[in-house]
Amino acid sequence: MKTSTSEGRHGIQWTAQNQLDDLDFADDLALLSHTHEKMQKKAPSVAAVSSSVGLNIHKGKTKILKYNTENSNSITLDGEILEDLESFTYLGSIIDEQGGSDADVKAKISKARTAFIHLKNIWN
Repeated sequence: MKTSTSEGRHGIQWTAQNQLDDLDFADDLALLSHTHEKMQKKAPSVAAVSSSVGLNIHKGKTKILKYNTENSNSITLDGEILEDLESFTYLGSIIDEQGGSDADVKAKISKARTAFIHLKNIWN
């Protein structure tokens, strides 16, 4: 991953000296970028580096979420337009276009409520 994202500054500013290019966990990958143009450069770069080590990007499973942008242009990979999403779940947390945590908190409360309702009394 470092090889494919280190070609220039295509991520988001994390600290004064550091920038965050991606979030990786096992086979889940979330690429981060401030602009459409930078993301359009990053996607094929990641695909090329992945291919060089025998991994393929599944274009049908690759999705785009745009946050706080007016740009409605699509991101393409090998000539195919990648699907835009309004929200997705990454490692159990809901990420959406609004950037807040409301949807995630509501989902977690709902799951906790459901689990609580299904508890059985063990004292009787």
